[in-house]
Amino acid sequence: MDDGPLSIDVQDAILLALENNRELSVQRLRPSIRETFEDEERAGFDPVLSAAAAWSRRETDGAGGANRSDVTGTVELGLGVDQVFPTGTAVGVSATADRTAASGAADRAAARVGVTVAQPVLRGQGSDVNLASLRQARLDTRITEYELRGYAEALVAQVEETYWDCALASEQIAIFEDSLRLAEQQLTETEERIAVGTLGEVERAPAQAEVAQRREGLIAARASLATTRLRLLRLLNVPGDDPYARELQMRAEPPMERVELDEVAAHVQVALRMRPELNQSRLAVRRDELEVVRTRNGLLPRLDLFLTLGKSGYARSFGGAAGDLDGHGYDVTVGAAFERPFFNRAAEARHRRATLNRRQAEAALANLEQLVELDVRSAYIAVERASEEVAATAVTRAFREEALRAETEKFRVGASTTFLVAQAQRDLLASRIAELQAAVSYRKALVDLYRLEGSLLTRRGIAAPGDGPPDGPAALLRGGAAAPPNG
Repeated sequence: MDDGPLSIDVQDAILLALENNRELSVQRLRPSIRETFEDEERAGFDPVLSAAAAWSRRETDGAGGANRSDVTGTVELGLGVDQVFPTGTAVGVSATADRTAASGAADRAAARVGVTVAQPVLRGQGSDVNLASLRQARLDTRITEYELRGYAEALVAQVEETYWDCALASEQIAIFEDSLRLAEQQLTETEERIAVGTLGEVERAPAQAEVAQRREGLIAARASLATTRLRLLRLLNVPGDDPYARELQMRAEPPMERVELDEVAAHVQVALRMRPELNQSRLAVRRDELEVVRTRNGLLPRLDLFLTLGKSGYARSFGGAAGDLDGHGYDVTVGAAFERPFFNRAAEARHRRATLNRRQAEAALANLEQLVELDVRSAYIAVERASEEVAATAVTRAFREEALRAETEKFRVGASTTFLVAQAQRDLLASRIAELQAAVSYRKALVDLYRLEGSLLTRRGIAAPGDGPPDGPAALLRGGAAAPPNG
């Protein structure tokens, strides 16, 4: 296993996390587990084979005297196939045979084949009610697919943001090292001028303090990088004997270019179609609608019609009885069964609960749509603000560079002090860090916007279940809010 330095860009980090992250591997199993409930519900319509065999022997005192007994032996065989159909129709086909041998009497054998059909007329009638549980199980599977997509999007967003935090920490170390070298150079120049008498001894302390402060900042930056690196390694779960000891090398710096966004309304429309939580809620409403259908049917009384047709044969042996099935022996049974509780309160309570649950789910969906729009609009504002901050901090950094250059020239001709030069250095350091932080904040704001509108995986070219609304496959997204840009 290679335990050397790991050189990655942001796309490499995403792919490593999707392949190795342990939490994601746990979430991936949920749809497959949920699919087993579909098979369980579908099994209710599978044909069922039944078979039975029995032998009995009975001995009684005979009528001719105490020393005589009557012995009767019976063999019974049965075979049947039963199936319930989505319409509620139950069909059973059976074949039975029995043979009785009694002492002092001829053997008797009987065979019968029959068909039984039962059809609910009110409660339990129709595929809508009988397939409700299976359809609910399918919806539950799709809900877990949207849950998986939502988790994957959150993971990708977290990986990207942590990657840019690592890149920021690395760049901050470089900035603090440059600033420390500049402060040490200023201290050396100050000490030289003190030695030749062109500066007073009081100028030494500000220069020394500035060097010490730069070292403090460098220590903090290195600690920040070490902590952020651990967070990123945890997300990537890179294989190896000691993954937390793996060195990371960031191949990408925070980009400064600006991504052109569509109007905020276009991003809201994408979110209303693609956001996994919304699609989960839509499926939950459908699930509750199926429950209303099922419980409404439960309000009806049970009225079942049934028909049984049988053909019988009789002889002294099994073979003879089976051959006699072509004879005239038959049986027909037609009937109906009715059942209704006096008050039917349990069924009414279940239906009322299902109706209220559906209303609650619909209200929750409407509320979630409003919250999603708020999330997207707020994230859009954050992106616009971050974009403006990138431009503003770049201008500030340029002016701070010019101010330090001017203050340094004044110091060299004796028109400034060590304190003023140190202050200009601190201002430049702060402006450089602010410019870098603004670039990272802008990149993270974009990632957050794409996550909140549910398009992050699509924009990163990652295929995952739940890539569209429940009413069909994902339509092709149009425009900047839909087409995956380089951002």
